[in-house]
Amino acid sequence: MHRRHVLAATAPALRGRSIAILVLALAAVALVVATSPAANTAGTPAGAAAAATPLRQSFDMQVPAPPTPVTVAGKPQLVYELHLTNFTSAPLVLQQVDVLDARDATVIAAVRDDALDRRLHRPHAPAGSGPRTIAPGMRGVLYFELAIDGDTLPRLLEHRIAFHDAGRPAQAPAIVRGGRVAVRTGAPVVLGPPLRDGPWAAVYDPSWERGHRRVVYAFEGRARIPDRFAIDWVKLDAGGRRAHGDEDAVGNWYGYGADVLAVADAVVVATRNDIPESATLSGRLQYRFEDGAGNHVVLDLGDDRYAFYKHLKPGSVRVAPGERVRRGQVIGAVGFSGHAGGPQLHFHVADADSPLGAAEGLPFALADFEVLGAYEDFDTLGRAPWTPLGDEMAARRTRELPAPITVVAFGTHGSQ
Repeated sequence: MHRRHVLAATAPALRGRSIAILVLALAAVALVVATSPAANTAGTPAGAAAAATPLRQSFDMQVPAPPTPVTVAGKPQLVYELHLTNFTSAPLVLQQVDVLDARDATVIAAVRDDALDRRLHRPHAPAGSGPRTIAPGMRGVLYFELAIDGDTLPRLLEHRIAFHDAGRPAQAPAIVRGGRVAVRTGAPVVLGPPLRDGPWAAVYDPSWERGHRRVVYAFEGRARIPDRFAIDWVKLDAGGRRAHGDEDAVGNWYGYGADVLAVADAVVVATRNDIPESATLSGRLQYRFEDGAGNHVVLDLGDDRYAFYKHLKPGSVRVAPGERVRRGQVIGAVGFSGHAGGPQLHFHVADADSPLGAAEGLPFALADFEVLGAYEDFDTLGRAPWTPLGDEMAARRTRELPAPITVVAFGTHGSQ
């Protein structure tokens, strides 16, 4: 029996409820179908034509982890990802993505052209497809680090996308709105330093194609980014070198064997201390995926926050699961175990104690550090001195994160 025949045979009360359900279903579909530019004349991207276009399907828009405020180099940002899945039978080409304050449709950010290319990642995109083309059945991920002006963060975001079918004129894009999401409230956890003294280079950049920020892990039925706010700490000398003598010898690196510190009063929930490492960079060992973190320590900071320390020196871990540690306590030493480019400390905070990626990365702030300078080009790190801090910038920073490839120094235990 066809569904319409079933509905026709129901009692009037059930028929009314079915109609209400149908209306709700149509409303839900409207969130993911494109509308004509004429229906979105207020604040639409430049070049949108006024001619009407037929109702059509487009993207499923999802924000898996809520936008999270964090202060980087004194500037507040909202950090999150927008996932776009093409459910149509045709390749769709992105033209512009607007981030809106959902309260009044104010445009917070407009991303287009090269900026859109840099922010869009398409896992396993077909060879030869354009940089903004999302093929049928493909998912694209847009990475946002939005600078926020003023003292008030938006509470609710929405997204407006202008796009066209591949092979068709781009002068009259279709428009779709969706991806509405509440901004995470509350300040990031403030932590002490994970290391002593310096200089330490904060090695990360959210724009790196294979950097921590861009690596998605799909475990336990869900895609996550555990290293969303991760930093790799590499020690330098005053000339910006990473090692004395032969850099291939791991023991010559300035950071190798340095004390690693508990960033807070916490409880140890996981450790690994027996993963071997090579004595040279050229002899780097091959590791199974599950051993990629190398020797590590995971601390429970409370409130579903966990601090991760990775790539520790074999045999250096001084704590055990269940042990309580104090802020500033030595828990291990910098090493070269696991998937590391050289002796370094990988540090991040996440919402679960899984070293293998079944956790979402959370923001954190360092209580106190001194900025010595920065590198404009990552390729010069370890080969040339950093650019000193300008006179107009404050060297001492509190309750924030350093900017990418910044060189800093820590006190012995940091400020409370």
